[in-house]
Amino acid sequence: MLGPGQLVEALGDPESLTRTIILDVRLPRIVLAVLVGAGLAVSGLLLQDGLRNDLAGPELLGASSGAALAMAILTMFAIPVPWVLHPMIALLGALAGGALVLSLVGTVSTPERVAVLGAAVSSVLGASVTAVIGLGGDTARVNLLFSYLLGNLSARNWSHVGMVAPAVLIMLAGAVLLGRSVALIKVGESPARALGVRVTAIRVAVLLLAAIVSATVTAACGPVAFIALLAPHLARRVTGESRTAPLIGIVGVLGALLLLVADQAAQLVVYPAEIPVGVMTTVFGVPVMLILLRRRHLARSRPAGMQ
Repeated sequence: MLGPGQLVEALGDPESLTRTIILDVRLPRIVLAVLVGAGLAVSGLLLQDGLRNDLAGPELLGASSGAALAMAILTMFAIPVPWVLHPMIALLGALAGGALVLSLVGTVSTPERVAVLGAAVSSVLGASVTAVIGLGGDTARVNLLFSYLLGNLSARNWSHVGMVAPAVLIMLAGAVLLGRSVALIKVGESPARALGVRVTAIRVAVLLLAAIVSATVTAACGPVAFIALLAPHLARRVTGESRTAPLIGIVGVLGALLLLVADQAAQLVVYPAEIPVGVMTTVFGVPVMLILLRRRHLARSRPAGMQ
């Protein structure tokens, strides 16, 4: 453990191994975790409020699974696509997965229906990833892909930060621009339309923003699940705030903190080995989703006088 003086001295020495580790290994990982956590969290807030569904998130709308399948095909069959174009390939997969879930959900988009159909589509896409791995057959690529598909922030550098940062900035800018309209939709579709909000167009924009972030994150780190689901719920519970616009910054910060903590836990739980951070977020996220589903079920099953 370095003291402050030793740290300053190491950072000032261009030949120092400590300086290289901090600036080229540790710092990019921290910055990437902040960007990924914030981007996914804000996408979850927009999806939940814009679709009026408190279980909405990239992982339950097929976006993450679709992006993962696209990247699996790219990796296992060694398709010669430049690295800089990988986010675009992942985006196509994310949009296809999201479109499939939404087409199955139809007009009756209760949270339970979205959760069940989203989980079903994600399972099918996950099975497709397994099939792709079996068809690919190259052991080295299989090992690489398995590590990637669990969601991983290790061995990431500034180029990965550069890949994710534009998508997160687009998401944050879009959230600010759409915040008021999304808040009106959350209150009710009819009142929103009466106030001039183009509900369908806003929802398409929200879905596109979420797909961009989810696809870019998947291309850079693999799928990182449940940050988008957890952060908005925790922010509402901690602050007591339910309006969309005031929550954007809070949710972004909370999402960044959640992923930083999950990544730190992933590095320490079985030290010196490391658990993929996507495993850690899933371990915490699945119970929360089940609790939310149970609470909603109990709330609906109460007699009217007990509401």
